[in-house]
Amino acid sequence: RPNGVYIPRFRNRGGASDRKDYKRGFGYQGGASRGNWEELIAELSYGKELKDAILKPGGWTMGIGGFGEVLPYEENRMTLDYEKLDDWGLPTVTFDAGFKENELNMRKDMKQSAIDMLEKAGARDIKGHDNETGLGLGIHEMGTARMGRNRTTSVLNGNNQLHDVPNVYVTDGAFMASASCVNPSLTYMAFTARAAEHAANELKKGNI
Repeated sequence: RPNGVYIPRFRNRGGASDRKDYKRGFGYQGGASRGNWEELIAELSYGKELKDAILKPGGWTMGIGGFGEVLPYEENRMTLDYEKLDDWGLPTVTFDAGFKENELNMRKDMKQSAIDMLEKAGARDIKGHDNETGLGLGIHEMGTARMGRNRTTSVLNGNNQLHDVPNVYVTDGAFMASASCVNPSLTYMAFTARAAEHAANELKKGNI
């Protein structure tokens, strides 16, 4: 029966897979399914014709979507605007971030490679497109409180602990400036467990 598919990263793995127009790579998620009665929502048929149409399985479709890595750019950042305050007198957030040439070139290859694979698999009526999504509109967003050794260029130390406020730990995606093209949730969990253990030990020592 039809099921979901995952196609692991195959670009920039060495040899013929390497690309000169972008670094790193992407994977695909997708699946196949049949249409259902929702195809008739336009109400172009009625009576017996409509009943007969509802009883017939819909047509097959398959879709695959690319998930690519965004490189960590120092100029991609979030800052606080102390000139523009919210209704409670707090500084508002300003995002200055976007995709660069590397990501845009990768997206072109994502689309074309998906078309090529579906064609070789025998699919027909293939429509490739770029949904032109922006940063922050996907899932598993990360960044804005990166981890580092230098307290002047990072927010957290290697234990997910704030440089300036040692009794505060940040263990969501904020500490990672980038990730590969796969789901980072297990990494979040692992870092959270490690940070919790560190916090417990620091509390016993009286450091926090």
